[in-house]
Amino acid sequence: MFGICFLWIRTFSAISEVMVEEIRNDDLEGRNDAVMEQSAEEWLAHAQENVPIALGKAREVKGFSGRWKVIISKLELIPSRLSDLSSHPCFSKNTLSTEQLQAVAKTLDEAIELAEICVKEKYEGKLRMQSDLDSLSGKLDLNLRDCGLLIKTGVLGDVTFPSTASNPTDSETATHFSIKELLARLQIGHLEAKNKAIDSLVEILQEDEKNVLAVLGRSNIAALVQLLTATSPRIREKTVTVICSLAESGSCESWLVSEGVLPPLIRLVESGSAVSKEKSSVSLQRLSVSTETSRSIVGHGGVAPLIDICRSGDSVTQAAAACTLKNISAVPEVRQTLAEEGIVKVMINLLDHGILLGSREYAAECLQNLTSTNDSLRRCVVAEGGIQSLLIYLDGPLPQESAVGALRNLVSSVSEEILISHGLLPVLVHVLKSGSLGAQQAATSAICQICSSIEMKKMIGEAGFIPLLVKMLEAKSNSNREVAARALSSLMNLSHNCREVRRDEKSVPNLVQLLDPSPLNTAKKYAVTCLALLYSSKKCKKLMISYGAIGYLKKLTEMDIPGAKKLLERLERGKLRSLFSRK
Repeated sequence: MFGICFLWIRTFSAISEVMVEEIRNDDLEGRNDAVMEQSAEEWLAHAQENVPIALGKAREVKGFSGRWKVIISKLELIPSRLSDLSSHPCFSKNTLSTEQLQAVAKTLDEAIELAEICVKEKYEGKLRMQSDLDSLSGKLDLNLRDCGLLIKTGVLGDVTFPSTASNPTDSETATHFSIKELLARLQIGHLEAKNKAIDSLVEILQEDEKNVLAVLGRSNIAALVQLLTATSPRIREKTVTVICSLAESGSCESWLVSEGVLPPLIRLVESGSAVSKEKSSVSLQRLSVSTETSRSIVGHGGVAPLIDICRSGDSVTQAAAACTLKNISAVPEVRQTLAEEGIVKVMINLLDHGILLGSREYAAECLQNLTSTNDSLRRCVVAEGGIQSLLIYLDGPLPQESAVGALRNLVSSVSEEILISHGLLPVLVHVLKSGSLGAQQAATSAICQICSSIEMKKMIGEAGFIPLLVKMLEAKSNSNREVAARALSSLMNLSHNCREVRRDEKSVPNLVQLLDPSPLNTAKKYAVTCLALLYSSKKCKKLMISYGAIGYLKKLTEMDIPGAKKLLERLERGKLRSLFSRK
């Protein structure tokens, strides 16, 4: 903690030096000593004395009347600002007010000097003087704005530390006040001072993010967002680095969006430096988790720049852009807009050639979202070679659920012959063997969609799916058990497949367990169908009875589950015949 405090003391000393500098580049050093030489009261007195002098001199000027009229109107506002500032109870208790008063005093000195030159008409050139007067007007604007901000935003009270830290609690309080002062400097002063402040904020965020987030306010967020459009590329770069840290912290997304962070972030994605592109892309990735923010990104024209990053960006930036587009694609009403910007071809290319594995995973998930409900987008993905790319991607060691889901969405859009020629069945077998539960579920759902013809059912059975589906009946996930039972109930209409199921020792026990009448068990109707197809086997019939199928079927009959009553009657008749034959 003490090391961090030392860092703050060193940092704020440097910032104080900059805050009292002239905006001109030839006067950027030596001002810190001047601040320390005079108190806030002395700088106030100096400014109050110079206001009437500056006004008097300005009113004597005959030339440049339009510019001096504007300057005079601004000079007339200064006394009220000084009065407001000096009446604040914390006026003399921190360096911000001292620095601000010195800045006002120096601007007034400059106004007096320029007025005297104009009165004597001893300026070097008309254009040079016009430029000097415009600069003076800008400084007055800055002084008036900053004085108002110190009062209206409560900065003076926030950054005034009441006493010296003497214990751990006081030390934490000192930390918070130091950070508040640093954040305040983002709102006042000229651009060079803000540049120093943002430098320090980047450094402290790396050391002590928790305390920065603890004192961060909405006005601080607004100040950071404004700096994203600063004329200096290096300030924009540093600012977006801070914005990225804040977005990733997950603590102020709503403030960032409401303060208008999206348009400048999108501009940086489009035309910023390499660092700015990366940090703004990562920021959008985090913010786009919100559906409403995703819509706003589309509305602000963010899709095209993100797609361009996916085409040519470096690894991290590309992955962040792909994830952002994946998040956006989860919003149904913007999918057509994405398609019109060319997202389908870009995502398929990313699936094939993405630099990072994460980029390829995001591309697969984006394709899954795009093809979930829209037939025209499914046809577009198929036409661009999406099925082949997905199959190649899934042939790796860890097949991802999103890619299998995208494939499942597409299989009904092409003929069985094309699917077979592309090698669909071996890939689905691989998924059932090596994929996650979610990937296995999606693969089995794809099987349900394609096994409509006798020929396809035969090929599925011969490809080795039956044992894998029987094993899947034991899955912990109800949805996995349901889709496996559904697939088996369809495949077993073919006698060859039915024999394969009979030969598996676990088939009957697993199917009987799925007769459980619990409302949570959604596989029971498919289990009834499968067991009915196995009834002709005496061995299977005995196993059904021994594993308690009759008790389950009685309850399912009461629930009007299709086929339960008929199977129950057949099993009960078979049981009676068995009893009589033993007698």
